[in-house]
Amino acid sequence: MALKATIYKADLNIANMDVHQYGDYQLTMALHPSETIERLMVRILAFARYADEALEFTKDLFETDEPALWEKDLTGQLIKWIEVGCPDEDKVKKASSRCKQVAIIAYGSSVDEWYKRNSKIKTLNNVEVWQLSPASTEAIQALCERTMQLQLNVMDGEWTLIGDQAQAQIEWTQLQ
Repeated sequence: MALKATIYKADLNIANMDVHQYGDYQLTMALHPSETIERLMVRILAFARYADEALEFTKDLFETDEPALWEKDLTGQLIKWIEVGCPDEDKVKKASSRCKQVAIIAYGSSVDEWYKRNSKIKTLNNVEVWQLSPASTEAIQALCERTMQLQLNVMDGEWTLIGDQAQAQIEWTQLQ
């Protein structure tokens, strides 16, 4: 019998004083049986970085030709393509030709090596790459619950994600 996805829900309140973005989002995510809690929480941070009512989680690991998140316009045309992890270079190149904006939220110990190895990504003008520090991804795992109440505060470039039991400082590095 195949393992089924586990559903997680997060009420995310964002107060980004740097760009004057404020909002409440009710997120529902499926945790694929092969996915880690770390990756699930990184998907929440990816949502928070590009938060928009039209931004949605995809089937991602269930469908290999989909990103972690995407945004479509009213006609169904892709606008944003957001990958989590260290995606295949060809997948990113294909997404770049289909969308106005492509973003990669990279994390883990192999990010530097992955970025050096995938030189074609550096030539794509509509692709941005963000790296999360290992300390950040370690800290956000403590915030994970099946039903989460999360508050994200952003001020002067400093991100703080607050949960019921703990909080995490989020450190981003823009690689591209």
